[in-house]
Amino acid sequence: MSIASFTLEALDGRARRGRVSTHRGTFPTPCFMPVGTRGAVRLLDSTDLDALGPAVVLANTYHLMLRPGAETVAALGGLHRFTGRDGHILTDSGGYQVFSLGPKVDAGGVTFRSTYDGSLHRLTPEDAVRTQELLGADIQMALDICPGLPAPDATVRAAMDRTLEWAARARPVHRRDDQCLFGIVQGGINPEWREESALATAALDFDGYGIGGLSVGEPLEQMLPALDAALGGLPHDRPRYLMGVGDPHSMVEAVALGVDMFDCVLPTRLARHGTALSGAGRFQLKAARFAVDDGPLDPDCPCPVCARWSRGYLRHLFSVGEPTAGRLLTIHNLSWLLGLVERMRAAISAGTFDELRAEVAAVWDRGSPGVTGIPALQSPSRASGARHPTP
Repeated sequence: MSIASFTLEALDGRARRGRVSTHRGTFPTPCFMPVGTRGAVRLLDSTDLDALGPAVVLANTYHLMLRPGAETVAALGGLHRFTGRDGHILTDSGGYQVFSLGPKVDAGGVTFRSTYDGSLHRLTPEDAVRTQELLGADIQMALDICPGLPAPDATVRAAMDRTLEWAARARPVHRRDDQCLFGIVQGGINPEWREESALATAALDFDGYGIGGLSVGEPLEQMLPALDAALGGLPHDRPRYLMGVGDPHSMVEAVALGVDMFDCVLPTRLARHGTALSGAGRFQLKAARFAVDDGPLDPDCPCPVCARWSRGYLRHLFSVGEPTAGRLLTIHNLSWLLGLVERMRAAISAGTFDELRAEVAAVWDRGSPGVTGIPALQSPSRASGARHPTP
């Protein structure tokens, strides 16, 4: 029996506004989930996150099982007490490190070498479940294999088949009735394989479903048909989570197909390097033209950074290496992206989602005249070959 459920509140075409229920409570969708790989969103503390109000925050099993160790986190009260967060937490299984770190993979599981000290560590589908039960997140992910794209058909098919085998092994060992377990759909950009993977994963009756292995090198026009096929094989009463996607154009297009949840390091990593998100696109705040700019990062953004500080001041902080610069821009970028999904929810309820979709595409579609002068946008998590590098 499922521990999680999805309640539909409004529908506009296939875009759906709803609410996910877990043992901890409920949260609204569509939602964007900031990534806190090692138990913290980079440069922010839990008070910052409380003010931003994200529905869910991510942490990464691979990193936390190495340092400080899942047993240590459990001894300190689990991730919520450990991090000082009362809201929902989701842990990725570490499956994307199967791709990004190039470990030894066999039918039984994965043998990793620690990025910290080089020591060897074994992770099986069963271990991933038990480790995440020790970490104590509200939602945990099954161990999967995510091939980069483009890839030979044989590689994509083998990853899909093994992910399904591992999902079947993970499901029966999950025992915590206060923690949801999501399965993951693979299959590359092949719509038939995506649907096959979705139907087989759904037959295992997970609490929710991640769609992995997309936005890993393929263009949007190849990603969307594969995503559409995957969604067609998933149940309507469970949450659907498109993993590792956080650029605005991809997000609105995915919501239009029926996706509920997203995560990505895009807003936080861009912020650390001086790039701001705005309704007019993204821009590099370190540019000389902002030195005497007294305006806010985005005049329509209600975040505390835009309400108080100018572009000129924030550029100054970056130019002198003041760490506060990255923190303030991180708060703005997350606030802006969280505001976008809030606008999506409102538009779905109002029946105006297509208008918002067109507005976002006009600015963020790389082929649109609206992005002239804005560098090509690609999720940094995907460009770097890691779903959850340091956010």
